[in-house]
Amino acid sequence: MTHASKPVIVLVEPQLGENIGKVARAMLNFGLEELRLVAPRDGWPNPAAVPTAAGATSVLDKAKICESVSEAVADCGHVYATTVRPRGMPKPVLTPAAACAEIAESEARSAILFGPERSGLDAEAVALARAIVTVPVNPEFGSLNLAQAVVLLAYEYSRAAAIAHSPESPAIAPAPQAELDGLIAHLFAALDGTGYFFPPDRTPSTKRTLRSILTKPGWSSAEIQALRGVFAALRRKA
Repeated sequence: MTHASKPVIVLVEPQLGENIGKVARAMLNFGLEELRLVAPRDGWPNPAAVPTAAGATSVLDKAKICESVSEAVADCGHVYATTVRPRGMPKPVLTPAAACAEIAESEARSAILFGPERSGLDAEAVALARAIVTVPVNPEFGSLNLAQAVVLLAYEYSRAAAIAHSPESPAIAPAPQAELDGLIAHLFAALDGTGYFFPPDRTPSTKRTLRSILTKPGWSSAEIQALRGVFAALRRKA
C-alpha cells in the first residue's frame, strides 16, 4: 500500500479539542496518519486533544491547519463528503464501503470531509466533493459523533485496502470481448438442434437474453475456457 493511496481526513471547523484527539486515535487504529483541520474553533494546537488521542500524538503533531476546505483538498484528485443529507445535489451517494473501495483502488490522493460536530458539512463544502458518503444508520436515530463517523470510514478503508493490495488476491482482468463473443457463439451452436430456440420467431430475443446473462459477470479468460469445455462436453453427450 502506497502512502498516496491512503485518504486524507479533513475536519471542517471542528469544535472540541477532545473530539480531534478521538479522531486521531481512530485514524491511527487503522493506519491513517494525515489529518487536516479547517479553521478549528478553539485554535491549534489544542492541549485538550492529547489525552483523548490515547497515544496517537504522531497524528496530532503532523496535523495541517487550513483556512478553507478548498485549501485542504487542493492536492486531492477525489473528494468525498460525509453527510446524513444528500441535500438534493446531483452527486453519487455511496456507502462507506463503496467509497473506500474506490479510494483503495485509486492512484490519486483522496480526501474525506467531516463537518462540525453540531451541524455537519454545509452545502458549500459538500459542493466541492465528487461524491457523498452516507452511513446507513437507524433512520429514527441517526446521530453519530465525529469520532464514530471517522472510525467507520477508517475501518472500511483498511478493509478495502487489504483486499485491493493483497498479493494472495491479485486482480484478474476480464477476458477480451472477442473471447466472450466466442463463448456466446459456442453456446448458441451447442443449443442449435436441441429444440431450445423455439418458436423460431422468438429466437433473436432469446439469444439477446442469453447474451445479457453471460455478459454481466465479467468472466476471465480462464473462466471462459472452462465454460467452453462444459459446452463442448454437453454437445458431445447430446
